[in-house]
Amino acid sequence: MRVALFTNNYLPFCGGVTISVETLRHGLEARGHETWVFAPRFGDAPEAGPRVVRYASIPAATYPEFALAIPCSRRVAARVAALDPDVFHAHHPFLLGPAARRFARRRRRPLVFTYHTRYDKYAHYVPLLSRALVEAAAVRLSSRFAAGADAVLAPSALVAEELRARGVRVPIAVVPTGVDCERFRPGDAAEARRALGLPVDDPLVLYVGRLDPEKSVERVLRAFDRVAGTVRDARLAVVGHGTQARRLAQLARGLAASGRIHFLGARAHDALTPCYQAAELFLFASETETQGLVLAEAAACGIPAVAVNAPGSDEVVGDGATGVLTKSSPTALADAAIGLLLDAERRRAMGVRARARAEREFDVRLQIERTLAVYESLR
Repeated sequence: MRVALFTNNYLPFCGGVTISVETLRHGLEARGHETWVFAPRFGDAPEAGPRVVRYASIPAATYPEFALAIPCSRRVAARVAALDPDVFHAHHPFLLGPAARRFARRRRRPLVFTYHTRYDKYAHYVPLLSRALVEAAAVRLSSRFAAGADAVLAPSALVAEELRARGVRVPIAVVPTGVDCERFRPGDAAEARRALGLPVDDPLVLYVGRLDPEKSVERVLRAFDRVAGTVRDARLAVVGHGTQARRLAQLARGLAASGRIHFLGARAHDALTPCYQAAELFLFASETETQGLVLAEAAACGIPAVAVNAPGSDEVVGDGATGVLTKSSPTALADAAIGLLLDAERRRAMGVRARARAEREFDVRLQIERTLAVYESLR
């Protein structure tokens, strides 16, 4: 089968959608399917692979690291005609999503759409217009695009339910982004800390993700400041980059625990495993997730999580079993984290259950099998 993946987010841009697309691409190719990625060009970045077709793009005004594809290209149209894909798979409802739909309809091929993102939660990136207006338009546009596809993949049961409630009647399959449980696995914490340049004996709390407003990283910092007041020598590692990186670093410098907060910068996805392996606990405050991929990666590494009880996160973290779900306040997050850091036996038991759940529910092989089943049902 020849598959065309159309995505607005791709390497070298780091984020959950990029990881999902790359995971899908690798998994399909491992099964013998020819997979092509159609994505924006990001400056002079080196190409990610031989089957990547780039659209001309411009930087996003409110997020300069993000490239906005110009979705019309005779060159790309000629490449699509020559390839004649069996399935078009769109990963966004705007820009390259509609481009994929045009190609699919013109060639009478099925269109699959993955609803990766709660688009209304990103209204703050659209300048000049009122937030309420942008939120309503995002819901309307994304739902209409989903309804016009031949099948939809939802990363969580909640997203599937929301789409059905909005009137989407096409088949919807729940397919979380998979985790490579061979790569993301428990390891030697002391060795991982040495590799990261962190003290070997100090308990480590970890955050991995973008440093952007919707991720609520400020809550993580304030929660850890409270943790550090109770748990002697505890440290926080923050892995990622984003529009708020400088502001968050400035905030951290003003906290009592500033000397124990380490900003490790962005890491390639295949270099994240030691970060997870070094930690005792994963701390996550986002309320905008459709899945919470980093929570699944932490679980695969046997790391329990303390996370806000919000859609997406609550389908990855089993409250009281593989971690703790809390209210959104820094105090609630801190209290849960302190409880686990001071109870090593409970924490280790949660880590074992988290790994087992990751193998059972989030292994990448399940994502590929479920996605292929959807493709085959439409041929």
